[in-house]
Amino acid sequence: MKVSIYQQDGTDSGKSVTLDKTVFEIEPNDHAIWLDVRRIQGNARQGTHKTKERGEVNRSTRKLYRQKGTGHARAGSAKSPVRRSGGTIFGPRPHKYHIKVNRKTQLVARRSAWTYKAQNKALRVIEDFSMDAPDTQQLKTLLQSIDVGDKHVLLLTGEHSPAVNLSSRNLPKLKVLNVSDASTLDVMKAHCVVFQKTALKSISTQLGTKKK
Repeated sequence: MKVSIYQQDGTDSGKSVTLDKTVFEIEPNDHAIWLDVRRIQGNARQGTHKTKERGEVNRSTRKLYRQKGTGHARAGSAKSPVRRSGGTIFGPRPHKYHIKVNRKTQLVARRSAWTYKAQNKALRVIEDFSMDAPDTQQLKTLLQSIDVGDKHVLLLTGEHSPAVNLSSRNLPKLKVLNVSDASTLDVMKAHCVVFQKTALKSISTQLGTKKK
């Protein structure tokens, strides 16, 4: 599969690049994607949620009223879960959401995600560019010129560029990452992925199957 290469001003350069078949043209594995996304989201959770149970609520242990003669149901402690401001039954407790997924499964998940993007024609490649200073309007114009201005876009750079990162901060639908930091979740959430040319080569190096 070939993808056209765009220049920095958004015009077609007339060149194209062939996508690595071992990364962008495999049989997608939905279960591997699900496992890897679940791993990423689980590892991002702090797991510090906590509610107070009956023994932890700071309430008096004095009996609310006498046992008999009031006409009310008998009641003991104000900590009872059935009473207002009482303890919580079976509430959340602190625990880890860490999930282990084998490295090979993670690789299959990422390749599957890239394959879906290629099948949906949601990939763009642009010539490498850099900015001397942050320029949000320039970045916005570039995205509009390649018909992805109104979509959720993931821009993958080959090298860390502070100016490009700063330029993207005021564009809510744009996320800029170094290609080595892009996860399966990042790829699946984006409507379109825009590669710098060197970033595309890095993907093939990281995820491609070496020929024996």
